[in-house]
This record gives sequence, structure tokens and C-alpha cells, in this order.
Amino acid sequence: MEHVYTSHISWTGNLGTGTSGYKSYARTWDIAITGKETIHCSNDPLQGGDPGKMNPEDLLISSLSACHMLWYLHLASDAGITVLDYEDSPVAKGEVLKGGAGRFISAILRPKITVQAGINLDAATAIHHEIHKVCFIARSVNFPVFYEPEFIISHLPSS
Repeated sequence: MEHVYTSHISWTGNLGTGTSGYKSYARTWDIAITGKETIHCSNDPLQGGDPGKMNPEDLLISSLSACHMLWYLHLASDAGITVLDYEDSPVAKGEVLKGGAGRFISAILRPKITVQAGINLDAATAIHHEIHKVCFIARSVNFPVFYEPEFIISHLPSS
């Protein structure tokens, strides 16, 4: 089944003279999708962007992590593994070549997962290595993604 995703990108960086010179405009834009909150973006701060706004690299690593999380929760549920909390602080590494072209060279997902006591931690860990087969984002990137999960065992009754 084919899925279609749409977005609307609007450049917001015209400081009055458009792109009349390299430093005469801001590298800012908005992502607007009907019915969703607008995201105000900029380019990487290392390239003069606004550090207070999301940049494409932030959005890519965040999307990769979120897709992984959603599939992890799904597969854990299917396997009878009760997840009570999940958070991730992923790290992506990139390189910039002499001409200025850049690319991601790797990513590490570091999910901290709270699970119900009594689960099989080997099975819970193995799920991470199955997600790349089904996650849209993981299947679309051309750099290696590594996993360093941490499990916290909860002895509280699940609700």
C-alpha cells in the first residue's frame, strides 16, 4: 500500500532585499501541515543558523528516533513485553567535506526503557535489531544506526 506525505515549506528569511547577497538573507523557514502546529526552522548554527530553531539535521535524527520508538512499542506489545516509559537521546555524527557538502555517517539510538519486572531482557533487547526491517525512516537512511538500550525494571504494578 502506498502512502503519500505532504508538507508545505515557506522561506521566512527575506530581510528586505531577498538573496541580493550571501549575507543579506536569513536561512529560516516554516514547516506547515494543515491541521498541525507550524515548526519554525533554521539551518545548522555552524552555518550561521538560529540555534533556537530546529534544523534539518535535528529533524532527521528526531524522526529516526521517533520511528524507532513507535515500532519498538508495537513489537514489544506483540511480544508481551510491558513498556512503562521510553525516552531516547540519540546522537548522530556527520561530516562536512572540503566543498561544504555534508552527510550523516552514523547514528546511535540510546533509548532508556522502563519495563515491567519479569520480562525477558534478551527478548526486549533483540527487538531493537528487528526495527530496521520495518521503520520507514530507518529503511530510508544510508548510514549505519546503532543501538545502546538501557532497561529499567519497574516493580510497580502496571496500570
